[in-house]
Amino acid sequence: MTIPTPSDPAAVAVELEKLRGTMETGFATVTGSLNLLAQRTDQTDRRIDDHETRLDALERARWPLPSIAALVAVVGLALTLYQLSQK
Repeated sequence: MTIPTPSDPAAVAVELEKLRGTMETGFATVTGSLNLLAQRTDQTDRRIDDHETRLDALERARWPLPSIAALVAVVGLALTLYQLSQK
């Protein structure tokens, strides 16, 4: 078997076919990687949305605590002043 010379049209066609196969393989790999990244991005977006929903629920459930603490402090102060005025 002889190696065809670069001026031979058949050699150019063979090399172009090899190059085409290599490019198709490379593009398939890149496409697969991009699909995986897109899937992971979608999963991350869903997780972030879920975390935001849970955080909003926690913030809504927590809002009365400072109000209750302030109310207890005012009642405690009022009772202290009442007891001091009775002595």
